Amino acid sequence: MSKKRYYILLLIGMLLAAACGSSGRTDRSRVREVYYINNSETGVEMHEYEMLAEGAEGQLAELLEQLGTMPPKLEYKAPLQMGFTLLSAYIDGEKLYLDVSEDYRSLSATTEILVRAALVRTMSQVEGIKYVAITVEGGQLHDSLGNIVGLMSAEQFIDNAGNEINAYDKVRLRLYFANEDGTALVATNRTMAYNTNISLERLVVEQLLSGPGADVADVVYPVINPNTKIVSVSVRDGICYVNFDENFLNQTYNVSSEVAIYSIVNSLGELTNVNRVQISVNGETDIMYRESISLSTVFERNLDLITTVEQ
Repeated sequence: MSKKRYYILLLIGMLLAAACGSSGRTDRSRVREVYYINNSETGVEMHEYEMLAEGAEGQLAELLEQLGTMPPKLEYKAPLQMGFTLLSAYIDGEKLYLDVSEDYRSLSATTEILVRAALVRTMSQVEGIKYVAITVEGGQLHDSLGNIVGLMSAEQFIDNAGNEINAYDKVRLRLYFANEDGTALVATNRTMAYNTNISLERLVVEQLLSGPGADVADVVYPVINPNTKIVSVSVRDGICYVNFDENFLNQTYNVSSEVAIYSIVNSLGELTNVNRVQISVNGETDIMYRESISLSTVFERNLDLITTVEQ
């Protein structure tokens, strides 16, 4: 599908004209949730808004206009009025790409997370859009820890108390990496601060991709191709669904197929809400991983692969 670029303010004149003819009766099927940032920049709050436009193009322009307009309640801020400029927006299939000015990098870590949460949760309601990506003048966006921020879905941003999304918390993860010869798994513990807008399941997968920490780098070894991109991570009925891009199939490390798969499965299985794991590549499970393991399998933890090493 060819990319269609829709620029800011493309349809504002049409939208204002449509607004003048509105009857005042709310059509619940047109109601969308628009997220704003509170004045203390500690959370976001949702306000309902009745859409006027039809189709993805109109909805995109209309919601961007709302995100750049001062909310009726003065205790909130518009995400697109936080000191940076939205340069362009375009849709490519199920993905929406937002390109922002370099000023975006000047946002504090907490504010940046909240802006990102507000943009993703609002814009993922555009017809047909499942994922949102933010770039900075065409370059990749990194979070405060230096990790690349790729495609984001609304499920990554978790509601906490009330309608607000909080910023940071501390967590202790149990992650499984490879032993020296790549035939077994070794458990490691990692305590870290993380933003609570990211689900713990996604955090686990991101940390596996980043590899072992410096404190254990001489005794355990990375497992997953670091060029792998996470498409989505979600949990339903105790099953964690992990969707990677095609780079997951290209193994760059000397580890067995079982070690690669169960590094993910065993690490996610340490979370209290995960019992089993389904892995897919670009949404497909009818794939043989390294010609030996079918990804159509819903995996359970494999404790037989775990070994210990002297540290």
